[in-house]
Amino acid sequence: MKLFIASDIHGSAHYCEKLLAEFGRTGADKILLLGDILYHGPRNDLPKGYNPKAVIEMLNNIKDKILCVRGNCDTEVDQMVLGFPVLADYAVIYDGNTTIYATHGHNYNENNLPPLQKGDILLHGHTHIPACNEHKDYTYINPGSVSIPKENSHHGYMIYENGVFSWYDLEGNLIKNCKK
Repeated sequence: MKLFIASDIHGSAHYCEKLLAEFGRTGADKILLLGDILYHGPRNDLPKGYNPKAVIEMLNNIKDKILCVRGNCDTEVDQMVLGFPVLADYAVIYDGNTTIYATHGHNYNENNLPPLQKGDILLHGHTHIPACNEHKDYTYINPGSVSIPKENSHHGYMIYENGVFSWYDLEGNLIKNCKK
């Protein structure tokens, strides 16, 4: 399984187009979106190329390849226009002996853990900051943000394959790896 992971598009057609070009280039099996797809939220400035209707069209064109969890900016109205499920609070992904608990991060995060077991991975976006933090019983991983990166991080995504999470910028340059 090769999983393409991204979070926090926030309605940017400019960055969504770059993201989907990278998705196609990588040959990943599925894209996992960790929420905040269409709306930029009241705390963020408008991202470059803000055009939620264009993002809807781009994502609906590959709806059969998308797995998604709900972000704090995603609503029932978004579900009405997107052709794939977007309102699940979390997804549990099993890959061999690894359990990945995928969520947006506004409810479950390092300060409020979901029901994890020793060795599990907590995967979420929301903070817009890439992270790979080893804890005693679990690992926290964050892809950062597609459109509004924070703390001088890059516009990017992650690939998960063969137990390794790899961060890339939207030009396809490898930033770092985190092996689980």
